[in-house]
Amino acid sequence: MKTEKHLNVCEELVYKKVFNETSKTIFNYIYYKFGNEEKANDAVQEAFVKLWENCAKVTPEKAKSYLYTVANNLYLNVIKAEKVRLKYADATLKTTNESPEFIMEENQFKDKLDNALNSLPENQRTTFLLNRIDGKKYAEIAEMEGVSVKAIEKRMHLALKSLREQIDGI
Repeated sequence: MKTEKHLNVCEELVYKKVFNETSKTIFNYIYYKFGNEEKANDAVQEAFVKLWENCAKVTPEKAKSYLYTVANNLYLNVIKAEKVRLKYADATLKTTNESPEFIMEENQFKDKLDNALNSLPENQRTTFLLNRIDGKKYAEIAEMEGVSVKAIEKRMHLALKSLREQIDGI
């Protein structure tokens, strides 16, 4: 029964409230999956456009969950497209003053770190980055992911264990 006018995301004030309460958190969530601020902004913007387009179908209570799902799906689509692009991209060399040995070691470490992070299951990688890079507390991450704090503690433990095994010196 729609007695309150706040039951409709199509209402401008309700939509603004949803935006103000969730946009930064969703941005951070997607940013740590993409590792790219511009792509995270694009995904969040697109998710809010889709929310507006479907505002009559999404209640305010479900809006946050809807936005996470849409933004995450957009992320997955971009990743698929990038993998295809990278497969066919030319390897370009950058000019630098660093010695070739330093560049090689730096690239090897970056590759090792990227591979280690990419080898983590998505939930562990996201938890690790939200905690270590964004400084989110386990309770905040648990709320974002819709799981218990214990589940986040377990994910973090497994992520750290895996990263330590894969990268010497971390």
